[in-house]
Amino acid sequence: MNNYEINESTLAIIPVENNKSKIIEKNNELIINLAPMKIIDYSCKFFGSSYQGRFNGTKYLMGVTHKSPIIVEESRQIIFFPTSSPRLESCCWIALKDINKYVESGIDTIVYFSCGKHIKIEISYPIFDNQVLRASRLESILNKRLKKNA
Repeated sequence: MNNYEINESTLAIIPVENNKSKIIEKNNELIINLAPMKIIDYSCKFFGSSYQGRFNGTKYLMGVTHKSPIIVEESRQIIFFPTSSPRLESCCWIALKDINKYVESGIDTIVYFSCGKHIKIEISYPIFDNQVLRASRLESILNKRLKKNA
């Protein structure tokens, strides 16, 4: 496939060789002929912004400028966070909403999703935990704003 739109079933976007991505969904796995960053940007644009716009939104709301979580789509609270600098080809993107738990596995982290799937990611537990906390903070800010305007 040459295109992909992040949706509520998307759990993770993992880079594979030659600007391709492995998409892990609740009930499916796909290989897309785009780098993860291209999928993130396309999905943000599909929902009316761009990666840069979403990045700027996170910066405004939280002051975070490095490895920033982003709101891909606000009404369904689709929030993704990077495992490293998004500029790096090795950067994975993880959906916050479906994480059940995560555990240390040597120098890596195993992420367990609520649907029963799990993935092993080359990221230390403390760094992954910090990324989850940042994304959770962004989710909390979004929830407060949505409730305030309801």
